Amino acid sequence: MKRVRLTLDAGGREAEIHPMYDLLVNAPYVERATAMHWNYSGDELGIMHYVEGDATEFRSDVERVPEVIDYDLTVGGGDDFYVYIRDTTNEPVRELLDLLERSPVVAIPPVEYRADGTVSYSVFGPSAEITGIIDRIPDSIEVVVEEIGGLAGVPGELDSTLSDRQREAIEAAFELGYYEIPREADHEDVARALDCAPSTAAEHLQKAESKLLRSVLRS
Repeated sequence: MKRVRLTLDAGGREAEIHPMYDLLVNAPYVERATAMHWNYSGDELGIMHYVEGDATEFRSDVERVPEVIDYDLTVGGGDDFYVYIRDTTNEPVRELLDLLERSPVVAIPPVEYRADGTVSYSVFGPSAEITGIIDRIPDSIEVVVEEIGGLAGVPGELDSTLSDRQREAIEAAFELGYYEIPREADHEDVARALDCAPSTAAEHLQKAESKLLRSVLRS
């Protein structure tokens, strides 16, 4: 059994695959987006997304996507929101999702939509089955294997909404003793570890702490 981290690149053809895919990776007001949970029934797809960006502009654009059947958007504590999207699928989407649907391989959330137009996610299962899925991904999509490991590398849901930089800040702060009582480090120490300004380090920590706290309270 293996855990494999894959990155898929549509090479600028995101809109051809699906308009919602194009919106999530290319909208200028979306800073970061992840798909946290989903259900695929063939003709329809329901996905719960976590998005950092402008909720008002996102809502306006979603309402103009013909494929969207229904949606529900809830704003978080800042410039972030959760949105459930129910939309119709098309042939490119069904071709990709059927690869997992017809195999014992499990997709591990979250799926990360990146600003460069790529999508990154992990799968777990028999090595031969994962290789078979990679081989059957359409030639129009470039596939890169980023990492191969085991179950120990599977992310938990609690911290899945953290950006890479926020995660780095939390880890640095923890290692430096920022959360010890009494504190053994301050924002300036964390900033030096991250090679950034103290105000930037403080912002990363504040956003990370807010997200983790909301996750704990909601659970």
